[in-house]
Amino acid sequence: MIIPYEQLSSDALQGLIEEFITREGTDYGIEEVSLSIKVEQIKVQLSRREVVVVFDVASETVSILSRRDAELLEQDSAT
Repeated sequence: MIIPYEQLSSDALQGLIEEFITREGTDYGIEEVSLSIKVEQIKVQLSRREVVVVFDVASETVSILSRRDAELLEQDSAT
C-alpha cells in the first residue's frame, strides 16, 4: 500500500530515509556523498513521485520503493 510521504512527520520521514540509505548501502561512485546530501536526493525523488513510501501489511513494515516497483507489488497482491 502506497502511503503519501506528506502524511509522515518530518522526524519519521527523516528516519525512514536514513534507514533506507544505510540499509541499501548504495554506491555513489568514486566520490563519497554525505548522508545529508543523500537524504535530500531521496526527498527530491519523493517530491517527483519517482520513489514512494510503501507499507507492507503482511510484514507490517515501511520502506521506500521506486514507483514502478510499488505499483507492480500492488498489482501482484491484488491477484
